Amino acid sequence: MKTQFKLFTLAAGLSLSATATFAEDSSDPIVIPTHNWSSQIVMSHVVGQIFESMGANVEYVSTDSQAVYESVRLGDVTLELEVWEGAFGNSFRAAQEKGGIVDAGDHNAITREDWWYPSWTKDACPGLPDWEALNACKAEFVTPETGENGRFLGGPVDWLKHDAERVEALDMDFTVVNAGSASALWAEVAAAEKTKRPVVIFNWTPNFVEALYPGEFVEFPKWEEGCDTDPSVGPNPDATYDCGNPANGYLKKAAWDGMEEKWPAAYKTLTEVSFTNPQIAEMAKLVDIDEMEPEEAASAWLESNEDVWKPWVAGGA
Repeated sequence: MKTQFKLFTLAAGLSLSATATFAEDSSDPIVIPTHNWSSQIVMSHVVGQIFESMGANVEYVSTDSQAVYESVRLGDVTLELEVWEGAFGNSFRAAQEKGGIVDAGDHNAITREDWWYPSWTKDACPGLPDWEALNACKAEFVTPETGENGRFLGGPVDWLKHDAERVEALDMDFTVVNAGSASALWAEVAAAEKTKRPVVIFNWTPNFVEALYPGEFVEFPKWEEGCDTDPSVGPNPDATYDCGNPANGYLKKAAWDGMEEKWPAAYKTLTEVSFTNPQIAEMAKLVDIDEMEPEEAASAWLESNEDVWKPWVAGGA
């Protein structure tokens, strides 16, 4: 049963006068995009509810997680709260080069996104986490849909992880099958746990899954700047993507470059916002494990973490 929460407002907990302090911000809606993974959706509602308590109007719109950077720079949406270096760094940089989008600061979180396996998989393929062990153990990962190849369950296609390019560049005997959603990835691990069936999937941190299913990331050739664009970088001189993703990636916020002028208080608060790995994992857990709706999860998180977010609002003021 889902626990119902009243929408939480900061006004009751702040001694500041929202009308007096934030009157300079436009009454036009701040448009916040949401994507297809839980932490980003909950985080969007957390920040949106903070903005609403400051007197702002907020709208949410579901958007493609790659195309959103073009939308931000054009001002069609106002900001993006989870810019993952591994997944979206290229799209973010391309938008920056065109102009209209600004770096609104980093979260206090370290990210990693890559191939991952639950701990029992190593029993069947003891050479892990070395990526070369996967070819030697490919029979452990064969499924009817992959024929003689092992199966790698990747994330949704729009996450653009270039797994197929990596498989080809490193001559791996694997076939990439894309999951339709993040929840399909977790369902795969849950089903595999019952019989301790070896699986290798796309995963990332921060994520609640690591607390439920201990595991490890596959160690591919170390990420080097340019290995995704220059064939001469990396072990295969004839291919790009012959490397892993950054092992210590950033998690940024981005904003339309007109946000600071149109909503100066909200923009300043946005630059103060900084979530940690455990906080982001908790947001995902509230939806994926506790089965709350994102709006409820955001309200619950705000209610339990006043000491975290109240200084952000004071800083914005």
